[in-house]
Amino acid sequence: MACKWSAWWHRRCCTFVLYETITVKRLRPQPILLDIDEALVRALLHDQHRDLSTLELREVIGGWDNRMWRLGEELAVRLPLTPRAPSLLRTELRWLPSLAPELPLPVPVPIRAGEPSSRFPKTWIVARGVYGQPADRARSSNPKAADSLAEVLEALHSEAPGEAPANPDRGVPLKALGDDIDELLSVIAPCDVAAGARRIWEQGAAAPAWQDRPVWIHGDLHPANVVVTDGTLSGVIDFGEMCAGDPATDLSAAWLLLPAGTAARFFDVLRERGRCDDPASPCVGGPARPSPHRYRPEWRAGPARRQADLATGGQGGTGANPGL
Repeated sequence: MACKWSAWWHRRCCTFVLYETITVKRLRPQPILLDIDEALVRALLHDQHRDLSTLELREVIGGWDNRMWRLGEELAVRLPLTPRAPSLLRTELRWLPSLAPELPLPVPVPIRAGEPSSRFPKTWIVARGVYGQPADRARSSNPKAADSLAEVLEALHSEAPGEAPANPDRGVPLKALGDDIDELLSVIAPCDVAAGARRIWEQGAAAPAWQDRPVWIHGDLHPANVVVTDGTLSGVIDFGEMCAGDPATDLSAAWLLLPAGTAARFFDVLRERGRCDDPASPCVGGPARPSPHRYRPEWRAGPARRQADLATGGQGGTGANPGL
């Protein structure tokens, strides 16, 4: 039974890697045609958050869904570029402040909301800055990155509340993503790995769906959404796709983010901490199945209590998160 579960988990993780790699190339969203410059960002801050409007602004190059400007030494302004981006920012505004205190690495916690206006017709945010180089520009090289990733996902993968967002493309059974697999695989059709990629997909899609309670997942853990300092992970960014679902979606990051040969260490750490039960598959050298200890009431109480505190202003009564 252990070998069966190990093969199941490995197939699912590898298949999520495949799906993520192919769809990133195919589904890059088209930008909104808005001219976002320093003058606009300064004017928006002056209109809605005047106490921040005199801080230094520095544009950050890059980003698919949002344009970002550093604001002073500790903050960042994020403005949406694509049609879906405002919804992603609202997800972060709603949920990230409650989850961030449970995570061992810095994340861009929103502290202010920018409302749509005549100057800019979309929701935007001011968030805490997360410093380091994106891992697609400065790959992780320190084996300790495996420990850092395991610690982040151990903390994040807590039971999600019933009102947590769902995502039709993240954390769902692989069968639900298979309608356009032929088109997706056509991206790599000329390559000599195409047949193997299809075989991995079919194995993963045939595996049983996740049966336990949905947990929080990041949903988009590719190298551009993790930052690196001195060769190891120093922060996780872009939580707009966060939702409740199958944690295998995030465990695929072991192959996407970590230095070569360290995926085994990542899974070993999870097993040592009781997050996974089964012995390694031959391919990854790490555990394969999530542990039922993940759902102990005393373990998951922290995020739930934090959410309640934010909803009541920490006073046990009515109130609002003072940071937003």
